[in-house]
Parts: sequence; C-alpha cells; structure tokens
Amino acid sequence: MNGVRLAPRAVLFDLDGTLLDTIADLADAANLMLAERGHAPRSQEEVHGFVGNGIADLVYRCLSEGRATVAEAETAAALEAFHRHYANVNGRRTRPYPGVSKLLAALAARGLKMAVVTNKATAFTLPLLEQFGIAPYFGAVVCGDTLPIRKPDPAMIEHACAQLGVKPAESLMIGDSANDALAARAAGAPVLLMTYGYSEGAPVETIDCDGLLSSACQILNCLA
Repeated sequence: MNGVRLAPRAVLFDLDGTLLDTIADLADAANLMLAERGHAPRSQEEVHGFVGNGIADLVYRCLSEGRATVAEAETAAALEAFHRHYANVNGRRTRPYPGVSKLLAALAARGLKMAVVTNKATAFTLPLLEQFGIAPYFGAVVCGDTLPIRKPDPAMIEHACAQLGVKPAESLMIGDSANDALAARAAGAPVLLMTYGYSEGAPVETIDCDGLLSSACQILNCLA
C-alpha cells in the first residue's frame, strides 16, 4: 500500500472485480452466446481478460480473438444474445469479495458517502446491488449507460461526485483496472487498485495509481 493515507469525503467503487466477483456468470453468458452463434467456447481465464470495457467490448473480443474481422451484423446479433443469456444467469454464481460487506458498513459508520461507478449496464448492475444487500450504501450509481461515455472518460466520476455533493478531489476511486485509474487521474481523484480484480490482462502493478490493495478491508488502513 506504500503507506498511503487519504482523507476523502466520498469513496467511489468499480463493481466487477472490485466489489463483486462476477466472472463466472460473465463466462457462462459468453459461452451460451458463443454456442448459440456456432462458435467454440472461451475459457473463464480468457473471458477474465476481456472484462473491464463494457459488455459490447467483451462480446466483440469473444468473437474476434483469433479472427481477422468480425462483421458488424454478427457482433450486433451476438450482443443481443449475450444480453439475453446474461439476464438469466446474472448473480447466479457471482459472489462479493471477502470483507466487502464489512468494509461498506465501516465506511458508512464513518459518515463517508459512497457511489458505484461501473461500465456495466444499469439493467445488470442494480439487481446485483440489491441481491447482495449493498444497494442502500450507495448515494449514486453511475453505470455504463448512464452517460453517453464510459470510463476511462472522467465524466462518470464527475457525475457521481456531483450526485454526492463532493468535488472529485475530495473523493477516492477504488477499482481494478487501467480504466478506473485513467478516469480518476483525469478527474483529479486519487485512486487505489485491487490486485485480485479484472485488469484486462494487464499486470495491475504496471498501472499508474496511488496504491495497491490485496483485500477490501485494507482500504480502511489507507484512510486518515
């Protein structure tokens, strides 16, 4: 953690790979989509490397890995199939990372405002927050379809902070990928990254951030 000590008024969280381990459901939906479209399945490890830039990017990468081109119509049909299958499996094998519930309760007890800032679509994000009983902690939920843009654009962080009534510099972004770090840096917010998440295949230690965390509860040790 490099001795990081921060005093934010608000904490913003990515979802997939940060609060919730969603990879099993994402891989299941991807392989149901691939089977329906007549393609070979992808391993969970492969799908793990595709997560972080939204569902459209995940679907395209599932289709395009090892292929020169993918027709636009094929991508659109595959995206529709993925959404349909993911709606059925979303939350089935997803689990919160250890310590997440305890962390959120501790942050709430300290009076810190919290938000989720994720590239995941609203239709899949909100049911997960409700399913695992963590929705009440968040004063704002900014999803991949809330604005016309997504992370790494800083507008998502700025929008969440505006809803919470804080400046980006008064917040702390917790994520797991370069998209989270780039968005936070551009917004002027400090950022810590989890080492256990989905960093699109990039070693998380190579990403510019203010510190690395191996467990959710380590976040408390970084707060002044």
